[in-house]
Amino acid sequence: MRLTAYTDYTLRTLIYLAIHRDRLVTIQEIAELHNISKNHLTKVVHQLGLSNMVDTIRGRNGGLRLHSAPVDINIGEVVRNTETDFYMAECFDKASNTCAYAPACHLKKVLNDATHAYLDVLDHVTLEDLIGKKTGITKIHFHGADLTQD
Repeated sequence: MRLTAYTDYTLRTLIYLAIHRDRLVTIQEIAELHNISKNHLTKVVHQLGLSNMVDTIRGRNGGLRLHSAPVDINIGEVVRNTETDFYMAECFDKASNTCAYAPACHLKKVLNDATHAYLDVLDHVTLEDLIGKKTGITKIHFHGADLTQD
């Protein structure tokens, strides 16, 4: 399984906001750090705002911040909210399934079980787990500046 770029950018945004809880962060800052489109990231941030994961503050001194503590943000929930579907194969969609093996094939069950196992692992991870001291991700270099979480 491969995450969409949208989900990847969502997770990167949440990680960055979790690291920098002490200040407002701009979309431009995150886009430049990850070398991604500011326009695309704006869509990601808009959706994060609608889902109440991120507070968006408008204006000249505005920016973004996490709405909840990192320990309260479940990665499984984030992935479910950002991925469009978890159809691993054509047979998952009854409307468009043309596979000749579908009536007797066990692959669908195996893939379904694998998808559930994948999501189960993510359900046991919080944003706090991704930025904890053990990960070493609490320190990021941005344009030569040391951006460290205290």
